[in-house]
Amino acid sequence: MKDNQHLNHLVLLLIACLLIACLLIAAHQTLAQEWTRFRGPNGTGIGHAPGLPLEWTLKDCLWRVELPGVGHSSPVIWGDRLYVTSAVEKDGLRIISCLHTADGRTLWRREFPMPTHSKSPNNSYASATPALDADRVYLTWATPEQYLALALKHSDGSEVWRRDLGPFDGEHGYGASPIVVDGLVVLTNEQNGPSSIVALDAATGAERWKTPRRSEKAAYSTPCLFEMPGSPPQLIVTSWAHGVSGLDPQTGRPLWELPVFTYRAVGSPLIAEGMVFAGCGGGGTGKPFVAVRPGDPARGAKAEVVYDVPKPVPYVPTPVAKDGLVFLFGDQGVMKCIDAATGAERWQKRVGGNYFGSPVRVDDRLYCISRDGELVVLAAADKYELLARINLEERSSSTPAVAGGVMYLRTVSHVMAVGPQPKR
Repeated sequence: MKDNQHLNHLVLLLIACLLIACLLIAAHQTLAQEWTRFRGPNGTGIGHAPGLPLEWTLKDCLWRVELPGVGHSSPVIWGDRLYVTSAVEKDGLRIISCLHTADGRTLWRREFPMPTHSKSPNNSYASATPALDADRVYLTWATPEQYLALALKHSDGSEVWRRDLGPFDGEHGYGASPIVVDGLVVLTNEQNGPSSIVALDAATGAERWKTPRRSEKAAYSTPCLFEMPGSPPQLIVTSWAHGVSGLDPQTGRPLWELPVFTYRAVGSPLIAEGMVFAGCGGGGTGKPFVAVRPGDPARGAKAEVVYDVPKPVPYVPTPVAKDGLVFLFGDQGVMKCIDAATGAERWQKRVGGNYFGSPVRVDDRLYCISRDGELVVLAAADKYELLARINLEERSSSTPAVAGGVMYLRTVSHVMAVGPQPKR
């Protein structure tokens, strides 16, 4: 009898453990559905949406809404809320809108009066993409006089904190996006003037660390994390002055750098196959583009350039990877696929168009929006295959976002949702 009771207890314990494991897996999968920063989880540009239609028109969108003002930032999503920024060009008014992902209706909107100023005609006053965590929305605005970071509540957009990082000196204007790392909001402040990387407490806005940087032309890339088994995570940052560099994300302590860039960094670093892929450029074309193996100070390993990728390479768009392949979308419409381990070219093709937005990979497809507003769909494979071209009917410099099986696209003054059509 006692043996049976003992067996029953073991069975119940096993069932309880399985239930807990299932809950943890479900929680992880739910988190993975969020798109919390520029190009999604860790900037990889990878999403999952198996029901996306291949051929469609604007009439097939789940919804499409007009935004107040214009901008180049990309959408971010948490649960049933989508956040996107815009600005009124004539008076500089900056705006963040919170939309419901089900139908695009506005849940709340916040406006920030700021002055107009000189910038590149290819830039906007709303080019930086917000970042999210479970508690708050983090966004940045900048003028030559002020670099402003703010935290807002998800519920109603009310302000939690704001922090002024001082002047921002960049002849093209501002456009670097924040990220959230373990309770810290990390901001790159790489500019023509005094430069730094700053980490603010996500809950209070208090400065947790600040690392001075050498000044050069303003950088517009967004950092990411490099994680190696058995070693602490590294914050990967790119800029003209420092090239590709790794820092301790908790303290800001520089770990290594490879000053291999001779032009400004606009495209963001990508982590794939244990390496960092990053480039720089100017004049509308990419210049040096490298695959870097990060250093590991704890093991005495130095950072090294594994190989250079020959031109054409991207200047503004960030690459995306799949199964040992890296796909590079060139600003002037030349796409190429390389072997991540060796850099060997698998294919190269002129697709046409000009690109400021970056590609994302949704399952086995690559999506990228041209500046003329054409969504190009390619197969994410070692052989070139054009799958579709979709006219979004408005110019765009933004990057798609993917969450909950739906893809969200932003053009200059609209945002739209594309996904499986509801059953009638």
